[in-house]
Amino acid sequence: MRRRLGPAALVLAGALALAGCGGSDSGDSGDSGSGKAELSAGSAYMPQPVSDDMAAGFLTVTNKGGAPDELTSVTSDIAGQVTVHETVDGAMQEVKSLKIPAGGRLELKSGGDHLMFEQLKSRPKEGQTVSVELHFAHSGPMKVEMPVKPATYTPKTGH
Repeated sequence: MRRRLGPAALVLAGALALAGCGGSDSGDSGDSGSGKAELSAGSAYMPQPVSDDMAAGFLTVTNKGGAPDELTSVTSDIAGQVTVHETVDGAMQEVKSLKIPAGGRLELKSGGDHLMFEQLKSRPKEGQTVSVELHFAHSGPMKVEMPVKPATYTPKTGH
């Protein structure tokens, strides 16, 4: 439903249309905050590594905003590098990013998309916490604490 626009709003709308900025997204921004991603992370954990140089990490990134984003990289002091992997038909492969849909979520879980901590500087033990920083295509970085769980841990949240 449209309300009356003041003269300044009409001038601005006309200028945007003339500049070619009134594209397909110009009419669907009725919700506040709908023009950007609103990300949060939860259900993070790392199974205690069974090898000295590699570990996996899992978490869920939820996007309550109206725009999609992408997880582009992850950093952590505990590893030389952290890579993002997707699992397709049972085979894992490193990817440059994973999509986080508007109003949706990205689930990194055992047997699916996940993080790989490579070149571990120390081997985390059950009960410790690993700090990671998530980097996104459009949103600012986000720090997340990952508790280290038993190697056989399975979350009960039904990811």
